[in-house]
Amino acid sequence: MIFDGIVSWVKGVWDKMITKTAIKKALHIDVSMSEPMIAAIRLWARMYENDAEWLNKDVISLNLAATISSEISRITTIEMVAKFEEESKRGKYLEEQFEKVIEKIRTTVEYGAAKGGIALKPYVSEGNINVDFIQADQFFPIKFDPSGGVQSCVFVDQRTIGRKFYTRLEYHETLPENKYVVRNTAYQSSSKGTLGKLVSLEVVDDWAELQPETHLKGIEKPLFAYFRYPLANNIDVNSPLGVSCYSRADELIKNADIQWSNFLWEFESSQRALYVDLMAFDKDDNDKPVLPIKRLYRALNASGSLADEELFHEWTPDIREENILRGLDAILKRIEFTVGLAYGTLSDPQNVDKTATEINASKQRTYSTVVDTQKELSNTLDHLLYAMDAWATLYKLAPAGSYTVTYEFDDSVIVDKDAAFQQDLRLVSQGIMGRVEFRMRNFGEDEETAIKMVGEAQAEKQAEQDLFKDNIMTE
Repeated sequence: MIFDGIVSWVKGVWDKMITKTAIKKALHIDVSMSEPMIAAIRLWARMYENDAEWLNKDVISLNLAATISSEISRITTIEMVAKFEEESKRGKYLEEQFEKVIEKIRTTVEYGAAKGGIALKPYVSEGNINVDFIQADQFFPIKFDPSGGVQSCVFVDQRTIGRKFYTRLEYHETLPENKYVVRNTAYQSSSKGTLGKLVSLEVVDDWAELQPETHLKGIEKPLFAYFRYPLANNIDVNSPLGVSCYSRADELIKNADIQWSNFLWEFESSQRALYVDLMAFDKDDNDKPVLPIKRLYRALNASGSLADEELFHEWTPDIREENILRGLDAILKRIEFTVGLAYGTLSDPQNVDKTATEINASKQRTYSTVVDTQKELSNTLDHLLYAMDAWATLYKLAPAGSYTVTYEFDDSVIVDKDAAFQQDLRLVSQGIMGRVEFRMRNFGEDEETAIKMVGEAQAEKQAEQDLFKDNIMTE
């Protein structure tokens, strides 16, 4: 299995990153991440970045890890809308700040799906609330609450200035009685993988205004939100952290890359070649044959049977691309099943069974994956808004007030809108569904608007009928 070999190569990557041992030594706290979990996150990161350990000059990547996480993110967030009921100036302010998060929501979910999770940490700058998106390999949980939520953690921020490496550790600690502490420490090193010596925050301009330690009161929840990909953790069953959307398909993805490379090699190795007697070529100054087209011609010392028969021999082997592609397609289908996507998402859709029952079952798998991800994303965004609201209060960015937000997602993943529209039309014609309900379901109108539009349509229809009657009577 791939995971058995992680430790042998992950060390090279880990040497360039800050380790949990370094954090423990610097901050005197224990990081709540097991070594298998750390190694797994590194594996998922390398797969996503198209740098898996099995890739080399002979094994070419299909880039499946990034494709899978991108597709899940796309269908999860497509046409996503966050609707605020602006009940106060605070609600209006938060809506303006939150819009910047929604603009980046697709890439945020993609990173979270790829590496198992992502943290969203708001901060205040020049009267605005911005949000840092901290990926799983720069996020170290320290303490969890009984429900599995992250209560305390360390965020890692690294910068390179000249030949020096600067690292900032931002420690968020949730304390009893709604108390909260944020600690910032900076370090300078000549090596990217080490913290080095403790230095002032002012050595990096972006950190100069940060306070080494800030104590807050009245904070009920952490001032960051953690998006956890909704899949059971089978790497460390005792960890509340999320796992990658392709965590159970790493071996299959490796097999797909190998099969794809075999497909490419089949064409490269079967290129037409002409084996020609040395006597047919001119010679260079070193008495070497001069090949007119190096890719096509092969020089052959015809001292064997070829000399008795002909001066050249054409070599054009058969290509087995159909067998290899069928094998690759079978692997891709297995990957789709394992990661919760419908057949035909990665595999050839022409080779997917077409019965209505099979199509619906396949779509249902994608639908379940998307719905679970949307629920987790909605909870994460609610928590993020709490943190943004708390910072707005602490910095007096907007008057205190209530707000309500709802999230709307596109349902075309599972619903055939054209078929649903026609079905609703039939229900209206049969008197089973009212016209107001029809407009609300199919045009996204609220009840008041739907009633108004139905009334206008009926009035217009009545006017046309009256005009028709008047014309007949006049005639």
